[in-house]
Amino acid sequence: MTQDANQDIAAMSFEQALEALEKIVDDLERGEVPLDQSIRIYERGELLKAHCARLLKAAEDKVEKIRLSRDGKPAGTEPLDAE
Repeated sequence: MTQDANQDIAAMSFEQALEALEKIVDDLERGEVPLDQSIRIYERGELLKAHCARLLKAAEDKVEKIRLSRDGKPAGTEPLDAE
């Protein structure tokens, strides 16, 4: 995979990367892609999958739940999955 492909993926939104990944899966499942091209697009799919996972993790980290005071009023926020 070339450096340009990595930069291309890094600039993609989650939705763009997921759409590109879905197309790769469809192409590979059809089995109409030559072997050398299959290997290249599989490698790109791995990069897209990792990019989607990073973006999803970043979004999950931003999600917060609202803490309520004893009288039921918002008292601040905390991470959704506070450990």
